[in-house]
Amino acid sequence: MDGGNEERREETVGLVVIVVFAVLAVCSLLVACCYYCYIRFKLSQHLKTKSLNAADEESADVVAAAADERENETKRPHTATAMGAPTGEKVGVVVFPFKQLHIATGGFGKGNAIGHGSFGSVYKGVLGDGRKIAVKLMDHAGKQGEEEFKMEVDLLTRLRSPYLLQLIGYCSDSDNKILVYEFMANGGLQDLLYPTAGGASKLEWEMRMRIALEAAKGLEYLHEHVTPPVIHRDFKSSNILLDRNLHAKVSDFGLAKLGSDKIGGHVSTRVLGTQGYVAPEYASTGHLTTKSDVYSYGVVLLELITGRVPVDMKRPAGEGLLVSWALPHLAEREKIVHIIDPSMEQGKYKLKDVVQVAAIAAMCVQPEADYRPLMADVVQSLVPLVMHKPRSSI
Repeated sequence: MDGGNEERREETVGLVVIVVFAVLAVCSLLVACCYYCYIRFKLSQHLKTKSLNAADEESADVVAAAADERENETKRPHTATAMGAPTGEKVGVVVFPFKQLHIATGGFGKGNAIGHGSFGSVYKGVLGDGRKIAVKLMDHAGKQGEEEFKMEVDLLTRLRSPYLLQLIGYCSDSDNKILVYEFMANGGLQDLLYPTAGGASKLEWEMRMRIALEAAKGLEYLHEHVTPPVIHRDFKSSNILLDRNLHAKVSDFGLAKLGSDKIGGHVSTRVLGTQGYVAPEYASTGHLTTKSDVYSYGVVLLELITGRVPVDMKRPAGEGLLVSWALPHLAEREKIVHIIDPSMEQGKYKLKDVVQVAAIAAMCVQPEADYRPLMADVVQSLVPLVMHKPRSSI
């Protein structure tokens, strides 16, 4: 009997010892967890304090920069900002009195006329400080002309890119609507591709590709770096202007339209643009997307390759429309040779480069908008084909 009791006592003691050790183990684990949480909390507080301090320093820098900007803004006389366009910081432009521009252009005389853009004639002018300018005197075209004027001022006071024509200022009164741009000494690409005085174009392949790349970067900026995207809607060779060193800038934003924020979205609008450059889906439905600009860019690439205008009904049957004539030739290397602009000197371009550019052009002018590339893809494809050498003027 005593032996049985003794055995039970030993079992009880063993059980108690086990329970005690288990409780101690659990307590140790709880202590370790609490200590870990405490360390994490202290570390989090430390990092948060550092972040707040950094944010305070950054805020102080921003406030100081804003104060400097406000101070500088008060020192800029006779500047104005636009009435609202895509997201972006407005850039101050000069508000010119009509009399100053009248004097600068010699009374808008015919001798200073350098072109005619959409809804207005363009004149060369010289400001009192000797700076050359291009002055666009808007035609009295009613509501459409007024809308173009407002759109161009709105956009160009917000858009910043070395590949877009710079708006210096404007004049707006009851009788006159005038836009003032930086002066581009070599005029439009169209003028150099098709000299009015006759003779062959002096633009060699390398120059053509540099111009193509810079124009593509202009459209890429409008499509990819502005919210909502800007659709030019009248991209063509005459709206690619060249400075004295043949740097290209996209110009004439009077017909530009803000695109859809939605991926693959479109805006519906009245069909405007220039024959031969208008994308087929836009012409037939009025649905406008950034891919409409891509089509127009493809037409310009074909101009650079072939030296032909987009529409020339004086040519033989089947050759009057550049896209429909050139497209069947772009898929085969042997056929491409026969459409290269004969004014370009052989030996100054590589056929493989022409073939690659022809392939890009073929993609851009696809009838289906979804099959056309983004301008960012076009830029990336052209970059390797352009040799980065200093350019000489013509």
